[in-house]
Amino acid sequence: MMEKMIFGRYIPGDSILHRMDPRSKLLFVFGFILIVFLANNVVTYGMLVGFVIMVILLSKMNVRFLVNGLKPVIYLIIFTFILQLLFNKEGEVIFSIGKFHIYEEGLRMAIFISIRFFLLVFVTTLMTLTTTPITLTDGLESLMKPLNRVKFPVHELALMMSISLRFIPTLMDETDKIMKAQMARGVEFSSGPIKDRIKSIVPLLIPLFVSSFKRAEELATAMEARGYRGGEGRTKYRLLEWKGRDTAAAAVFVILSVLLIWLRS
Repeated sequence: MMEKMIFGRYIPGDSILHRMDPRSKLLFVFGFILIVFLANNVVTYGMLVGFVIMVILLSKMNVRFLVNGLKPVIYLIIFTFILQLLFNKEGEVIFSIGKFHIYEEGLRMAIFISIRFFLLVFVTTLMTLTTTPITLTDGLESLMKPLNRVKFPVHELALMMSISLRFIPTLMDETDKIMKAQMARGVEFSSGPIKDRIKSIVPLLIPLFVSSFKRAEELATAMEARGYRGGEGRTKYRLLEWKGRDTAAAAVFVILSVLLIWLRS
C-alpha cells in the first residue's frame, strides 16, 4: 500500500496540466475548494463530477493508477458515508436494519458529502501529480509576494510547504522499508486482534520518527553548507510565465462558478 501512495509525488508528462503555470493551478485548487460547497443538488454535483473527469482526461493520468493510489482515502470516504447514514436522522425512514434506521436526508447527505470529499481529494492530488515541488514553491511564493510588505516570511513558508510535500513520498517509502524489516522479524500488521495490531505499530513509529529527525538534520546541514540564507536578494533560475491556457482555465472556472450559483437549489 505504501508503494502505491501517490499524494505528494510528481509524475512527469506533457499534458496541458503539466504545462500550465503553477499559479493558475494553485488559484484553481483554492477556488475549487470554495465552490464545491455551492453544490447542493443532483445537477450541480453532476456538473462538478463531469468537470473533474474532464480534468483527469486532460492530465492524461491513468484512472486505475489514481484510484489505486488513493485507496486509503477512499476507505476514509466510505467511513464518512457510513457515519452520515447512521447518525443523520432527518427526513423519513427509508430503510431499517435492526435498531438502525436510515433516513432520507441521511442518505442524501452521505452521498453528497462523499462526492464532495472525493472531488477535493482528486483535484488536489492532480495538482501535485502534474507540478514539481520546486515549481509549486515558486508559484506559491509568487502569489503570496504582497505579504512581504507586512514582513511576512513568504519565502520560508513556501519552502517549508515544498519540503513537506517532497517528504511525503520519502516517508512513505521509509515506512514501507521499516514494515518489511519488522515483518521479517515476525511482526504481524494485518492479522490478529485489533489490540495486537495497535501494539505492533509502536515498533514502527519509533524508528520512523528517528529516521525523520535524522533526515531533517541532514537537510538543514546541507542547506547551511551551501550557504542558504533565505529568499532575500536571491534571483530565480526558472521564471514563471502566465500564458493563454492559464487565462482560458480561469475563464472556465468563472463560468463553472456562475453555473453552480445559478443552478443550486
